[in-house]
Amino acid sequence: MRLLAGTVAAAPFRCELVGDASLSARPMQRVAEPLRLMGATVHTTGDHAPLVVEGGPLRGIRYSTRTPSAQVKGAVLLAGLTAEGETTVEESAPTRDHTERVLAALGAPVRVEGDAVTVGRFQHGGIEATVPGDPSSAAFLIAAAALTGSDLEIERVGLNPSRTRFLEVMSRMGVRTQMEVEGEELAEPVGTIRVRGSGDLAGTRVGPDELPLVIDEVPVLALLAAHARGETSFLGAGELRVKESDRLAGLAEGIRAMGGDSGAEGDDLVVAGFGLRGGTADARGDHRLAMAFAVASLAAGEPCEIDGMEAAEVSFPGFVDALRALGASIEVVS
Repeated sequence: MRLLAGTVAAAPFRCELVGDASLSARPMQRVAEPLRLMGATVHTTGDHAPLVVEGGPLRGIRYSTRTPSAQVKGAVLLAGLTAEGETTVEESAPTRDHTERVLAALGAPVRVEGDAVTVGRFQHGGIEATVPGDPSSAAFLIAAAALTGSDLEIERVGLNPSRTRFLEVMSRMGVRTQMEVEGEELAEPVGTIRVRGSGDLAGTRVGPDELPLVIDEVPVLALLAAHARGETSFLGAGELRVKESDRLAGLAEGIRAMGGDSGAEGDDLVVAGFGLRGGTADARGDHRLAMAFAVASLAAGEPCEIDGMEAAEVSFPGFVDALRALGASIEVVS
């Protein structure tokens, strides 16, 4: 929705963007503000969707993001393609760089200088490309293999360095993985991730500087940490409170409900580790919580029940079937 808002910001018509319940709970003022500065008329509903955009002539701006967000950056850059003059986005911390990569591959005037990305006016006639597998989805399968001591290969997955930082965090925890780049699609490296049956897992620390690069993988990293020796901390993770659910609270409560120990205070999440006994966790309608709880259940002492498992279909259609195909024992209860 945020990227689409940037795309229609210069269109000469009124566009209303409406999302489902989880998307409508996410803050939209952060993308509305820079688009207004560029000349678009943008209305939110109490900082949330529906998002109404009345496009028109845009002017380039230099904008500094308050909260690191690849979606806000991408929206402003896409709007900049139709703006008069150059548009620059300065980031307070590095985020995913898919937008600038694809624009550069298409021939757009893009410059990356330190923490700033600049674009100029550009129009392209169209493309034909194959979207690689999502590394954030792959993270759940990697964690499943690590927790069960299994070997696994995931093919044709995107290996963009700004999306694979979670593998470094997993490596610090003791998960053994290997990446092999085998090709490229619109400047995005594509290849295979191999997981080799891991031994004991250890806790680690994910600080505010690293958090933006693993923001989507925190749920699965936290549940992996629930089975590690020692404490794992995720610091400066307040952005997780405004995702499809309050993921900080959801993770802490879910881990405790499954027999582990975890707490969320302010912008920090701490997971004590040493395993899960088993229990029932509520996914809160959040796809990443549902998948993280399911993966963690594979190594729990007793069977676990996940309420709201259907949410996994939002980003990983067939997730339950994929786990079953890999040997997991899962029963779906209506």
